[in-house]
Amino acid sequence: MKRKRKMILASVLTTGMLLSACNNDVNTDENSGEDVTTLTFFSADLTKDDKFDNPVAKEITKKTGVKLEISHPVGGDIQAIPLMIASGDYPDLIFGKGDINKLIDAGAVIPLDDLIEEKGENLKALYKDELVRLKNNTEDPQIYHVGTGGMTNTVLNPSGTFKTQLEALKELGYPEIKTLEEFENALKAYKEKYPQINGQDTIGLSLLGSDWRWLITVGNPSGYASGYQDDGQWLVDEESGETRYKFQDEKVKEYFKWLNHMYDEGLVDPESFTQKYDTYIAKISSGRVIGLADQNWDINDGVAALKADGQSWRTYAPLAVTLEEGILQPDTKDYGYTGSTGVSISSTSEHQEKAFEFLDWMASEEAQILVNWGIEGENYEIKDGKRVATDIQESQTDPNYTLKTGVGNYIYPFPQWGTGAVDSTGQPISRSDTKELAMSNYTEEEKEVISSYGHEVWADFFPSPKELGSTKHGRAFEIAIPASSDLTVIQQKADDYTTQAITDIIISDPSEFEKKWSDMQEELNKLGIEEASSDMTDLIKDRMELWGN
Repeated sequence: MKRKRKMILASVLTTGMLLSACNNDVNTDENSGEDVTTLTFFSADLTKDDKFDNPVAKEITKKTGVKLEISHPVGGDIQAIPLMIASGDYPDLIFGKGDINKLIDAGAVIPLDDLIEEKGENLKALYKDELVRLKNNTEDPQIYHVGTGGMTNTVLNPSGTFKTQLEALKELGYPEIKTLEEFENALKAYKEKYPQINGQDTIGLSLLGSDWRWLITVGNPSGYASGYQDDGQWLVDEESGETRYKFQDEKVKEYFKWLNHMYDEGLVDPESFTQKYDTYIAKISSGRVIGLADQNWDINDGVAALKADGQSWRTYAPLAVTLEEGILQPDTKDYGYTGSTGVSISSTSEHQEKAFEFLDWMASEEAQILVNWGIEGENYEIKDGKRVATDIQESQTDPNYTLKTGVGNYIYPFPQWGTGAVDSTGQPISRSDTKELAMSNYTEEEKEVISSYGHEVWADFFPSPKELGSTKHGRAFEIAIPASSDLTVIQQKADDYTTQAITDIIISDPSEFEKKWSDMQEELNKLGIEEASSDMTDLIKDRMELWGN
């Protein structure tokens, strides 16, 4: 298999030099007079257009001589990579995410091992012994990408959690909310007391189940509430590596039984499974949604709008909510460096060496300070020898802050030191990775709520990373599935089916829950979910072997 892949790669490299990928130009920068190489870059995770012309982007170009021409899937399109492979026309740099193995098998991306060894000083300094986690698999132990996850990580502001408005917590006397029952009681009590907010009907819990965000607002919370680490649609036995489909689990079933009950009680937004993203954000921005179950980055626009409108009390507190007492909510878990996906260099690029030099520079201390902090004098200043952010208000209230300034915009999916890393002077690389920095970024309303519970930062409400333990396999959803495997097809069918089936279960009469759940299990078996679970188990075990676990 490996030899065949190398032969394909050699052929593609030979013909690739005869092809000209779009805009692989070397131009002269009008301001500096220096040559600038335009590298085309496709990011599978990007949703907003980025012209790479903000201050941080311009500084990157000044430092590297590289300007990125960035493209991304439109409207959640999942066919972008397959179409790219079919055409044989690739950008210089590709973040293929879960489709990385399709690109590898097509000979679309090059191995980076020799380049890293010969001229990857910054990458070697960053990854050190963890370079092994970038390798593809035991059959083909080569490195085809760098980037995404940080090397040293600290979670001070948990993200993928249940959330309640600060105002509701204050009004209810700062109750302890650790279980789904307590979360439900808080939503119900506040909604009954205030049936309207700002002249509109109060919403208890709003979800976004009409597009791919079903996974992060409906599917993922079921695992978090059950105490399972984030393995996407899978549950992994940390010792044996045995893996099974998440929506067959009894605890996950209990979560959806609770959500079905919540819907029946009128505490779940009835438009949760039909509304579009803009409507969802508009509701959050209005201040009338008490509870959420979402990632911070997905609601940032709504939260920024609330702050800009003087409604900071209507922003949200993350909650370590689980099915019952004694279950550890895993949001603060340190997964270590997982190395599963990242940015690759295409085999048809005319600027492979320049592309690699760019990626290596992105791993440097100079780059990490720039992409995390921005421009000195514009985004931060030096006080008593330390970097201090000067645009916190703008960063909290402008939904377009990262795109407009570039601050934080080019950390992911490129090589990154991580939220817990420090530079050569001992200062934090991230703008919010110490308690002091995190606290300085909080609004006064957040500080009041946190201190009322006797804590300093949001992470204090959650289990410590030490309590949650480490992982021997990283995260299952980051493992690139071989293009030749039936696993991808079966999982896609299962995911599509469960999205619809669980949605139907949630909005049905509670008396129908057991039968519909049982019917779903039967259908999953017909779809071949046991075969898929076996294949995923093999991939997990392969990774554990590759990593020496």
